[in-house]
Amino acid sequence: MANVELAATYAALILADDGIEITADKIVALTNAASVEVEPIWATLLAKALEGKNVKDLLSNVGAGGGAPATGAAPAAAAGGAAAAEAPKAEEKVEEKEESDDDMGFGLFD
Repeated sequence: MANVELAATYAALILADDGIEITADKIVALTNAASVEVEPIWATLLAKALEGKNVKDLLSNVGAGGGAPATGAAPAAAAGGAAAAEAPKAEEKVEEKEESDDDMGFGLFD
């Protein structure tokens, strides 16, 4: 089953690389040419998942998701001046202490 899924994914990548629209029929045609039988439902689901998305952009931005919000927040804090100095005070929260089993009067082996 993993080989079938991998073949369908490779077929979608081939279509994206050639600039061809990713459709279920084209995925099935490519996998059949490679002697891999993919059920049409899986090709349809993959085509629907990738519909309207630029696969090349998805591949080139795989690891870029984590750093964007942090870099956007740093210039905003620097530009804020006094407002930025007050922000950490507003964000401070009182942490509630969790109750332990000792406070309940019984233990695991009592």
